[in-house]
Amino acid sequence: MAELTPADDIVAPPDRSYDRVTPLLTYLRDCQDAASQISPWRPTGRLTRVAGLIMEASGLKLATGASCHINMPSGQQVDAEVVGFSGDRLYLMPSTDLYGLAPGATVEMAVACGFEPPQVNKPYYKRRRIEDRIRQVAVGPELLGRVIDGAGRPLDRLGALNAARRAPLYSRPINPMERDPIKDVLDVGVRAINALLTVGRGQRMGLFAGSGVGKSMLLGMMARYTAADVVVVGLIGERGREVKDFIENILGEEGLRRAAVVAAPADSPPLMRLHGAAYAAAIAEHFRDQGMNVLLIMDSLTRYAQAQREIALAVGEPPATKGYPPSVFAKLPQLVERAGNGRKDGGSITAFYTVLMEGDDQQDPVADAARAILDGHIVLSRQLADQGHYPAIDIEASISRAITELLPKDELDRVRRFKALYARFQRSRDLITIGAYTRGNDAQLDEAIALYPKMESFLKQDFLDKENDHISRQQLKVLLSVNGG
Repeated sequence: MAELTPADDIVAPPDRSYDRVTPLLTYLRDCQDAASQISPWRPTGRLTRVAGLIMEASGLKLATGASCHINMPSGQQVDAEVVGFSGDRLYLMPSTDLYGLAPGATVEMAVACGFEPPQVNKPYYKRRRIEDRIRQVAVGPELLGRVIDGAGRPLDRLGALNAARRAPLYSRPINPMERDPIKDVLDVGVRAINALLTVGRGQRMGLFAGSGVGKSMLLGMMARYTAADVVVVGLIGERGREVKDFIENILGEEGLRRAAVVAAPADSPPLMRLHGAAYAAAIAEHFRDQGMNVLLIMDSLTRYAQAQREIALAVGEPPATKGYPPSVFAKLPQLVERAGNGRKDGGSITAFYTVLMEGDDQQDPVADAARAILDGHIVLSRQLADQGHYPAIDIEASISRAITELLPKDELDRVRRFKALYARFQRSRDLITIGAYTRGNDAQLDEAIALYPKMESFLKQDFLDKENDHISRQQLKVLLSVNGG
């Protein structure tokens, strides 16, 4: 608390002595001490309804996005967030379990309202309302090597984070005219991606896959081998068992050392899953603003969309495309646009978002929306996975939209030629298998048949092997030059 002194705050008039001012100073100090001990005022309301995931409260006026606490008879609290309102009723979404809530429970805002501390050279106390209008989360190097949930609570039992810096959970994307263009190749350590689906720093790629086709293993390879200063992993809506398995067996001790992991498993409330994805983006943004090159891996974008669907339907938003309300397709680009390059000569966030295709359907609404807002997509094939072909990347269905800006013309020609030969063989595979094709009838198919075993071997890679970007493209050059190409 600031001290009041005659020299700084109260000056005796010229026609009066200082002794006449002393009682006033004493009185003001007593007022200052009394004000410091007053409990902050917390506006409260009452819980009137709980239906599924949505709670209704009355008697309290808060802005959407504001945090609040619901007090239970046991003395514990349920954390919630305002997600909507109707008249004088607030719609709340819990971020913790609802067990134990009773009708009429007290609802109060999470941050108190009170008096502004007295300041030097200000003769009056200014009463102002203190509100948590922007949710702040812990960021910084203290998060590296740690596993936390969507609210920033440690899950690894390694103690408190003790992070000195905080940042907004939700931030506005950088002005697109101020972003640095994608111009530098990023080595992800996977030969098929480095050579044929070249990724640039600041690019946002989608990893489209059904269940059980090696998606987590491919993510683990990129998390281990990508040339990045920091790796941020968001495990959103996945099974709890997969969280530990990914961290211990796929990411590994070496990968975790330079990574921050945000985990919001499938049993977490939908609000916590949304916050988990936003938290991972906030951490990545912080490191990018420090001039670092960040790899952001989010598994999965589909679970994020499903969490938003649960919230939107609960507050009464009408369903649109296959049960997804319109707000889902507004939220997706807001999350994705937070990644990418920073301002000129700054850091970058290269992001890989997994998209689950239900029944391997690429026309799924979320998959279709994600394909439109991302800078490329890598499709994993169940047929290849069933054949033991890992990583099961379907080269024909995958594309990197920035590759034309990253590779010179001769290397681009090799990429196109590889894809053309590979696709030509796949189209005629049945004829070749039953012996119905006679060599010499199609020169391109003859070349494809001769090169296919080497092309197939080129696309395969063991999980523990790392393939350098430059070497990968050299191997592609050697492979296609066998027949004089």
